[in-house]
Amino acid sequence: MKYLSVPNATKVDRILVVDDAPDNVLLVQTILEEEGYEISTADNGFSALKQIDKSVPDLVLLDVMMPGMDGYEVTKRMRQNTGVAVHPHFADHGSRQC
Repeated sequence: MKYLSVPNATKVDRILVVDDAPDNVLLVQTILEEEGYEISTADNGFSALKQIDKSVPDLVLLDVMMPGMDGYEVTKRMRQNTGVAVHPHFADHGSRQC
């Protein structure tokens, strides 16, 4: 009996990292890319929602404290979009007060 060989098609998981602190984004992006993930980034909630509307990632890593629209509001708006499965993960890097 002959079997068809199917090429090993591996799906790369896509992660959207949302944080207004560029150093945090770079750190998370570097680590996750080394692990083989496809990373896109946004520096605010509005930009994140625009990216999600264009192409829904497998995972969204959100900073809780962002100016303009915080991570909770991004999650709320994602849940209002019935085409998006919402499983947000929050990162709170503490107070940014000096």
